[in-house]
Amino acid sequence: MITDPTILRIGEAVQLNHGGEREAARRMFEEIWEEIGGEQGDPLQRCTLAHAMADAQDDVEQELLWDQRALTAAGLITEERIAEAGVMLSVEGLYPSLHLNLSECYRKLGDLDRAHEHLKQAQATIGALGDDAYGQLIRDGLKQMTERLR
Repeated sequence: MITDPTILRIGEAVQLNHGGEREAARRMFEEIWEEIGGEQGDPLQRCTLAHAMADAQDDVEQELLWDQRALTAAGLITEERIAEAGVMLSVEGLYPSLHLNLSECYRKLGDLDRAHEHLKQAQATIGALGDDAYGQLIRDGLKQMTERLR
């Protein structure tokens, strides 16, 4: 169970976005981003927020920027920090979704070489996910992306 209060607040903003309140979600994400220190903040919080903020973007270039920030932050997260926050994924379990989102951004931008590159990276890391609903969601996303890039 997640115990980090900032991660929980990010989850509230995600719910706003999923409920169709994209502008309110973006404002909340921006507030949290400032509170955590932006690019200097805790890597787990940065990764989580940036990954979610990317989904709230209307502009693909902005979506890509946030997805890149999430991937950069992921490289700095430790297993100890994940455990401390109560997150149920391993650090390796973050990568399939991060690369899948980057693949989609590059596909939308017409950079199919980079889209394929990130799809391959997502496929190479998918084994870190469990056989649960989240793992299946990402596996389904990989299948869809593979079809889109054919």
